Amino acid sequence: MLHVQITLNKMKKKDFKSLSKEQLKEKLVELSALYGKMQFAHGVTNLENPLQIRTIRRDIARINTFLSTGK
Repeated sequence: MLHVQITLNKMKKKDFKSLSKEQLKEKLVELSALYGKMQFAHGVTNLENPLQIRTIRRDIARINTFLSTGK
């Protein structure tokens, strides 16, 4: 059985401002990989907190939006 337990906090706008573009891109890659793993784990078994998937997806969208608008 695959268990994925991650404690995530929603990233705020001030968190993005403190990171460089390279750090944001690294965070985006990290969250995208985690999102894929969590989706797979949720399909196979139930996650302890399936709302984490939504939080990760929204954080990915926030990072993409922040990167596209520029600093």
